[in-house]
Amino acid sequence: MAVLTEIEEDELDEEPGEVIESAPPQKIGEERKLTTNSPIKKKLLKRGLGWETPNFNDHVTVHYAGTLLDGRKLGSTRVSDSPVTFTLGQSEVYAGLDDGIVTMKKGEVALFTLPAAESGGIPRGTNSVVQFEVELVSWITVVDVCKDGGIIKKIMEKGKGNDRPGDLDEVLVKYQVALVDGTVVAETPEGGVEFYVKDGHVLSRLPKVIMTMTRGEKAELTFQPQYAFGDTGREAGSGFHSIPPDSVLHVNIELVSFKPVINVTGDSMVIKKILKEGEGAFTANEGANVTVSYTAMLEDGTVFEKRGIGEIQPLKFVTDEEQVITGLDRAVATMKKGEKAIVSIHPDYAFGNVEVRQNLVIVPPGSKVVYDIEMIDFIKEKAPWELTNAEKIEVAGRKKEEGNLLFKSGKYQRAAKKYDKAADFVSEDGSFGDDEQKLAKSLRLSCWLNGAACCLKLNDLTGAIKFCTQVLDVEFHNVKALYRRAQAYIETGDFLLADVDIKKALEVDPQNREVKVLKMKVKQLQADSDKKDAKLYENMFAHKTKRLKVEKEEDEVVKTEMDNVGDSAAPSNDGSCI
Repeated sequence: MAVLTEIEEDELDEEPGEVIESAPPQKIGEERKLTTNSPIKKKLLKRGLGWETPNFNDHVTVHYAGTLLDGRKLGSTRVSDSPVTFTLGQSEVYAGLDDGIVTMKKGEVALFTLPAAESGGIPRGTNSVVQFEVELVSWITVVDVCKDGGIIKKIMEKGKGNDRPGDLDEVLVKYQVALVDGTVVAETPEGGVEFYVKDGHVLSRLPKVIMTMTRGEKAELTFQPQYAFGDTGREAGSGFHSIPPDSVLHVNIELVSFKPVINVTGDSMVIKKILKEGEGAFTANEGANVTVSYTAMLEDGTVFEKRGIGEIQPLKFVTDEEQVITGLDRAVATMKKGEKAIVSIHPDYAFGNVEVRQNLVIVPPGSKVVYDIEMIDFIKEKAPWELTNAEKIEVAGRKKEEGNLLFKSGKYQRAAKKYDKAADFVSEDGSFGDDEQKLAKSLRLSCWLNGAACCLKLNDLTGAIKFCTQVLDVEFHNVKALYRRAQAYIETGDFLLADVDIKKALEVDPQNREVKVLKMKVKQLQADSDKKDAKLYENMFAHKTKRLKVEKEEDEVVKTEMDNVGDSAAPSNDGSCI
């Protein structure tokens, strides 16, 4: 039993100051240890507000009163009724007390009992302890932004929510930059200044700080010289007063607001800047029926189309159906109901290099376009689980036919997506009855086969092999699957596997002309490959033979030279050496 107890205690080891997460909330009047192995006890006298607690390095403001058990006073802020402010983690009031304060909430009052420290004339005995009654008045969160002390942020006023700007976002900030002596060297106009985080502003590391802030947050920043203007300083100009070399800068900053910017396509060719957040958590995905209003402009602001403005009706369309330009289609699929945004679209996702006549003006070739757009409403396409079995089969059949039309038009990428979606609606989930299962299976296999055909057109050989293998796992004798997988194997240069699939296909359908043609192709390609290999080996052996011959000749030359050296070194007839 002793061993078991020791193991359990080891498993419960915790760092000083760590709160036992599994412990129930402490009741008023209850006393408990801070952690299992902590010598410090905490008795809750008054509950605090909220759930947040300070961290080490934060600046806390507290009232406290310390006493020994015999009644001797260790100091109190209550006498002057002036709370004290200090940095947590530096034991500025009493050794060990900081470990207790980091467990407190704002406004909380607690009594801490802890071992007496050998300082301040306090005798340290076996049972010598001190007690501190502490009220946590407030604290300022301190953040070491770069983790090296180079930029310190003190949060003077917390912002709203948890969202923080990213490097693409547009922010509105107010700031004032000053030297240590208080000389202001730069500040924004009264309304603040807008800029994109990635573009930077004032100080090169300011964007890093801004990305740690929330809307409405106010903070005091301290920039060490290496993160300001270093040992060169800065001359006056561009809104700055001169800054001496090796200057520490103090910055008061407020993140007034920010507009999220989304890289819709991942290649920075369709950029969406959100002006007004939409409702809820759902967006208009692919296949949704959407209703939007917008003003469409060229990059210089020339308007070429309006929808849903004034008496003009809004535009209704289905996303991912090529009913509008690609960039607009992709951007709308990311929007929530009620969302307003500015969408900037590169020519490759707009009208390309052709001239297009629109309602108001002609859009020149290669034009970048901008849409000031609002998502009025959308109806998402129903998911498979929201449909009856009959509806699933109907939707799958319709999507398959849409895929066929796209395939015939040479739009293989979009056709593949249609087939993939169709197969999802008739997936083998056990919900279909016997008759329905036959229809669902037939549709599913057909979509996989068509998906393989798309992959072959797109040179996605791995995808083609995958789809065909899925079919063959269900119908091992499916000739189309064997034929298309053989085609993919041929393109990868795996003639052996291609030949295996062709033989299986001919066993099922010996008269299939297309498979026979493919067999002849494999035979010819294999013969060509064999010839190439033979030529390669022949060249390798010829090179090796030539190299051996050269090496032999070199050996003979060396031997001859060594013999000559030996003859030259031989003694002469008179016994002297040459």
